[in-house]
Amino acid sequence: MTNRFHEVGCRLLRYPHLLNCPPVHGTNRAGSLGIHLLYLIDSLDHYLIYLSDSLGTHSPSIHNVLRRHIGNLSIHVLAIIKASLGIHGASVFVLVYVDDILITGSNVTLLQSIKARLCGQFHTKDLGSLKYFLGIEVAPLSRGLYLCQRKYTLDILDDCGLTGARPSEFPMEQNLKLSNSTEAILSYPSPYRRLVGRLIYLTVTRPDIVHTVNILSRFMHQPRQPHLDAAHRLIHYLKGSPGQDIFLHSKSDHALKAFCDSDWASCPMTRRSTTGYCIFLGSSPISWKTKKQTTVSRSSAEAEYRSMAVATCELTWLSFLLRDLGMP
Repeated sequence: MTNRFHEVGCRLLRYPHLLNCPPVHGTNRAGSLGIHLLYLIDSLDHYLIYLSDSLGTHSPSIHNVLRRHIGNLSIHVLAIIKASLGIHGASVFVLVYVDDILITGSNVTLLQSIKARLCGQFHTKDLGSLKYFLGIEVAPLSRGLYLCQRKYTLDILDDCGLTGARPSEFPMEQNLKLSNSTEAILSYPSPYRRLVGRLIYLTVTRPDIVHTVNILSRFMHQPRQPHLDAAHRLIHYLKGSPGQDIFLHSKSDHALKAFCDSDWASCPMTRRSTTGYCIFLGSSPISWKTKKQTTVSRSSAEAEYRSMAVATCELTWLSFLLRDLGMP
């Protein structure tokens, strides 16, 4: 997810397709293995890295590879380990965030070996199959995964004191144009900034509120009463669907499909347009974003082309990522 105020969106690693690896000789399909969660009790250094290793038969052991790389990781790491323990074509995926580690793979023997070596190297606790990770609730099914942030949404409602609010059918009033109006700046802007910051993280599983949150985040520096009213309107909308989720299919085609659009000259202060796109892998949404364009477009056609260019860049990045993950 992108956390910058003027850019709200999400890049979600699609776990079911990590599990949908082709079966190899003498092994079980990865879809039957599930995603395992480890809790790392030892502290790690702060470091951000993306690594991809390809290990051959005569390469160093997996233990040494993980020790060399995971020893300096903390914030976020996705390690793609393609190793050979007498198993051809087996892969293991390790996702580390601070002190939480997700592990999945295409072979149960290799998966258990990686877990055993990690537990031997670090003081860890095996929490079993993945059910809750970074505020995201995970419900695995044979057809894929349900991801939602119901508890996180209810916490936002409780923090705002709107648990008994009347639900709204729309996240924002139609044709509402928020701007730096003549009304006084909020004397205590911290609650607004805290609320919008939490809403930004909620967009990880809620593409339906991305556009509204993008507009609200433009006024973090000097929020006014109309901005706070619009934020509360969004809370009323969340009250009606706190458990809305996204479903990631484990069995679908590997085609990337993108849908993009633009809102020409939508910003009343700068006359800049807004770009929005949503990208699917098969039938599963994996990336979405709403962002104000950097320059003024002279026509709606120019704004549309800028939107297409941004979506194309994201498609290019995702294609390289999926290729690194070993997907055809």
